[in-house]
Amino acid sequence: MKVVIQRVLKASVTIEDDKVASIENGLLVLLGIVSEDTQEDVNWLVNKITNLRIFSDQNGIMNQSLIETNGDLIVVSQFTLHASTKKGNRPSYSKAAKPETAITLYDAFIKASEAVLNKPVQTGQFGADMKVELLNDGPVTIIVDSKDRV
Repeated sequence: MKVVIQRVLKASVTIEDDKVASIENGLLVLLGIVSEDTQEDVNWLVNKITNLRIFSDQNGIMNQSLIETNGDLIVVSQFTLHASTKKGNRPSYSKAAKPETAITLYDAFIKASEAVLNKPVQTGQFGADMKVELLNDGPVTIIVDSKDRV
């Protein structure tokens, strides 16, 4: 699993002119899933994301986590994170998990995040044509791959 984590002052997801998700201070997470991913990847990434100390403390130092700040979370499926651009100019998405695998892990990621944060997580809609709007805070943008944890 690969994620792009963006600290935001606000973020939203719109599908066909309908705003389906909206948050204030927190994180927007773009989530890419490959066929080799498992529940272990889900658990590790949820723990990593919710505990990353990327929010400012009272001294203006990035020293607090999403949990500590009681921030909100939007998770958006993003198979293009696994694009291969090695050959030619048309990206290949062959590494991305097929929908039947990806949906199960996407749902597990959302449920695990809700359990850790003890509140609902906002989401896009898997496979939909979404418009994602955000006001990046900092900007702070971090990429994490569960396969690079060792």
